[in-house]
Amino acid sequence: MAKNTDITDKGKIRGIRKRWLLNNIGVVLLILLLALGSLSAVLWSYYYRSTTDDLARKASSAASGFKRYTRTEYRAAAQQTVSNYEEKSCLELQFLDLSGAVTYSGNALTSGSTPGTPDIQIALEKQITYSWIGRDPTTEERIASASSPVVYQGVTVGVIRYVTSLHNIDRQFTFSMFVILMIGTAIFAMVYFSNLYFVRSIVEPLAGITETARLIADGSYGVQIEKKYDDEIGELTDTINDMSLKIKQSEKTQSEFISSVSHELRTPLTAITGWAETIQSGELQNPLEIRKGMDIIVSEARRLSNMVEELLEFSRISEGRFTLSVEPLDLKAELEDAVYTYKEFFRKEGIELTYHDCPEEIVPISGDPERLRQVFSNLLDNAAKHGGSGKRIDVSIRQDILDAVVQIRDHGPGVPEEELPFIKQKFYKGSSKARGSGIGLAVCEEIITRHEGQLEIGNAEGGGCVVTIRLPIET
Repeated sequence: MAKNTDITDKGKIRGIRKRWLLNNIGVVLLILLLALGSLSAVLWSYYYRSTTDDLARKASSAASGFKRYTRTEYRAAAQQTVSNYEEKSCLELQFLDLSGAVTYSGNALTSGSTPGTPDIQIALEKQITYSWIGRDPTTEERIASASSPVVYQGVTVGVIRYVTSLHNIDRQFTFSMFVILMIGTAIFAMVYFSNLYFVRSIVEPLAGITETARLIADGSYGVQIEKKYDDEIGELTDTINDMSLKIKQSEKTQSEFISSVSHELRTPLTAITGWAETIQSGELQNPLEIRKGMDIIVSEARRLSNMVEELLEFSRISEGRFTLSVEPLDLKAELEDAVYTYKEFFRKEGIELTYHDCPEEIVPISGDPERLRQVFSNLLDNAAKHGGSGKRIDVSIRQDILDAVVQIRDHGPGVPEEELPFIKQKFYKGSSKARGSGIGLAVCEEIITRHEGQLEIGNAEGGGCVVTIRLPIET
């Protein structure tokens, strides 16, 4: 199966390369063909059109010089012109009669012949100068010719025709086209290979990214891709690498969370089961010992209940089922209730809980009293677990200009500076050895955020950790 998947992925990569090359090379090839076609037309016009135009001008000019001659005079003047003609080696001059036969020519071999080319017929029939390119009917040689009628008093008395071979011109045109074709081929080759290299620089890293993504999907969390380019591919590589590390960390964190929760559940259950069995067996006769056992059972049951509640809250948040029942409330009263609830409990554990009231009345805010009480309880419990060694917890409330501010400070060892940025992340427990699931602060953060407030955690001057809650006051 893995082999088939690999083949499929390679086929996809080849498909990307094929589409890229077809799209880009196709456009380049079309542009080159259009350029070559346009350049060919320009060269053709330069070599052939200019030749025929030049012949037409010569023929028309010569015919104009003969228009004052009668037919008899025309023949005599034509014979004399041919005798004095000096361009015989490159350009043939012919005088034709009304039947299209050559009467006089710079090339004696063509005298008396009847070329019968279209330029002669059009010149005789329409009395206009006309040029033509084609093969000579007698020699099959490619020629260019131009014929112009000699008109005397509106009557055609003959035709003057210039003829030249296209052998040299054809050779020059063919050579020019060959050079252009070679240049076009070289350009196409450069574009093709540069595109091939560019596509390979994209496809090969993508193949590596695909393979790594497959390894991550198969459970090889944390695997990294070698970064070769500082471009979009490099950014994608960094993103995949970061994702891989985060998945690995998340997997590790969840494994640790499951292990931690299992341990956290087992410990109170063991205590509850042990004391319940002891009391049930009747071994304890002393009422004080029985009461102590019952207190332990109640305390551990409460801890289990709080832990389960945290897990349920986290589940609701993860699934988007977390809601608030917002109503006007007295924040000060809610905080005092939480302090009163925990004060006696902390006193039994040797922790002094001090509440610093503010002289002014806190302006009522809108919020969910049950959720906010849950936040206060969670933070007080955390302060006792992680900072209880300081034997003192301070709680205060005050009003800023736009916010109601609640602070809970312990006098314990505080939080290591390197752990502060992560302490509110779910499942994160850091170096603390205290019991807990690692999701309490994440739940508190969610609740305060839903109230459009802020939850800040830092180390206080003089030692200990301080948690600050800011909730907006209605204006």
